[in-house]
Amino acid sequence: MAFEWDRMHKWEDNHERAIIEDVEQYICEHYSISCIEEMTPEQYKEIEAFYEEMNEFSVMRVGFNEVFNNWLNYREEEGLDLE
Repeated sequence: MAFEWDRMHKWEDNHERAIIEDVEQYICEHYSISCIEEMTPEQYKEIEAFYEEMNEFSVMRVGFNEVFNNWLNYREEEGLDLE
């Protein structure tokens, strides 16, 4: 019988969600903010610079990408400057 892993995508989703939550939590604790939307453009740039220096194969990049997208979408929806 061949090896199979039914619904493996559920496991992947759970891991991805945990990574995103960990990145968000760490950023919020580091900057003493309650949510990512409170991040300033300067803080965003600091995190972006850190991200650019990360190992390109780091699984944590998933979390940073999600944080970046969420922050940018929030700023756009609210009509706030990105700089």
